[in-house]
Amino acid sequence: MAEPLRPALFLDRDGVVNRDTGYPYRPDQIEWTPGIFQAVARANAAGWLVFIVSNQSGVARGLFDEVAVEGLHAWMDDQFRAHGARVDAWSYCPHHPVDGIGPYLRDCACRKPAPGMLYDLMARFPVDRDRSVLVGDKDTDIEAAAGAGVRGVKFAGGDLDALIADAMGGGIT
Repeated sequence: MAEPLRPALFLDRDGVVNRDTGYPYRPDQIEWTPGIFQAVARANAAGWLVFIVSNQSGVARGLFDEVAVEGLHAWMDDQFRAHGARVDAWSYCPHHPVDGIGPYLRDCACRKPAPGMLYDLMARFPVDRDRSVLVGDKDTDIEAAAGAGVRGVKFAGGDLDALIADAMGGGIT
């Protein structure tokens, strides 16, 4: 029997989950967006899947490697759990079509605004596309959402938890 479809909350990392400080790749560089832990816990309690999708062109540019990205994501995942929240999966694109070095110099289907990361997660998890939402801070995030057939909501700062509660249709209280 197939698992029932669930709505998903897709979150951009730099600029939504944490402040975009310019290619952060170490825990000491992370400044959490106020309300992020409450927002993810809200989605968890409402039965939503939670995914973080992030372009990581710092890898393509040679500023850090994929081991650093994965290590940071593991640390961030631990921080979510310590705050009573759960991220179901992390996805990132290490490529760049212009500024990449070696194998990272390429235009790919996973780099936002392309919807590849979202498609991959929707293939791996029972996502109800019609009820899902991506919250991002850039037009490329919103374009990726549209390309994947999910609603895009732009975050321009402020109360992230309130924005996500509204994006979820009121979420839970």
